[in-house]
Amino acid sequence: MRQTRAATLLAALTALLSVLLTPTPAAAASLTEVTGFGSNPGALRMYRYVPDGLPSGRPVVVALHGCTQNASGYGTGSGWLPLADRYGFSVVLPQQQSGNNLSSCFNWFQTGDTTRGQGEAASLAQMVDRHLADTGADPSRVHVTGLSAGGGMTSVLMAAYPEKFAAGGVVAGLPYGCAQAAGSPYVCMYVGATQTPAQWGDRVRAARPGYTGPWPTLTVFQGTADYTVKPVNMTDLMRQWTDVHGADQTADAGDTVAGYPHQVFRSPAGRTVVETYALTGMGHGQPVDPGAAATQCGTAGAYFLDVNLCAAHRLATTWGLTG
Repeated sequence: MRQTRAATLLAALTALLSVLLTPTPAAAASLTEVTGFGSNPGALRMYRYVPDGLPSGRPVVVALHGCTQNASGYGTGSGWLPLADRYGFSVVLPQQQSGNNLSSCFNWFQTGDTTRGQGEAASLAQMVDRHLADTGADPSRVHVTGLSAGGGMTSVLMAAYPEKFAAGGVVAGLPYGCAQAAGSPYVCMYVGATQTPAQWGDRVRAARPGYTGPWPTLTVFQGTADYTVKPVNMTDLMRQWTDVHGADQTADAGDTVAGYPHQVFRSPAGRTVVETYALTGMGHGQPVDPGAAATQCGTAGAYFLDVNLCAAHRLATTWGLTG
């Protein structure tokens, strides 16, 4: 009995010493809040994720959460934070406050928050400026994306601050000026707005008077069974941004990705300016594909829908972040 107890005690002490003597791995990067990033007229909060040891001159992704979400949950659930570690770029994650919107939606439909130099749009632009100044990231490789209301605000930033963004990725979102064109954000979401491509394009051009380009390119992900933001909004986004780029509304190429229809629209010079992914049968949410394979990312949950395609990875590939 004494030998058994002694052996047990010795084993426990050995295990304890092993733990104590094993070097602790360096802590991974963490999401940090940044304050004092400007006048912040939209009263937003700014978070960012910078992988440990990230050199200057690397790309940036601005990732905008949807309603009822927050910066941390969206960064992780969408897959953007793990991708930042894998491929070496930083992520800016703005966060809405309930004092601005009870459902924590970015106010993509309010003129005072979607006009250059005003409200939330100005706050988001200030976040980009502060992040570039702090990290030395590449100002020519800043990209913006978001889900639902965050997708609507992605359109806002592309229109109101086109000089700051190389590309945008709208997930279940809305074209710029949709609420004003439809007369209501709900009509915009559930029915759509009646506008010609030129009228859609004029709304973008009016957001940044006198701007001669280059304009950001656009990628859209939309569930065909989305009853919160109807699929017509993807069509309207395509019409809006092809017109801005001087392209027609007929796809120049098409294929399937993970079984889903994918279309490519090119400018007269042959440059891809708009891409669309129609997620057949998907409802309202961010497409994710949990797993450890190279093309997989994201975590399934509320508004993070496992459809065997990760939108974040597709965007990262399109934007040249994976090379």
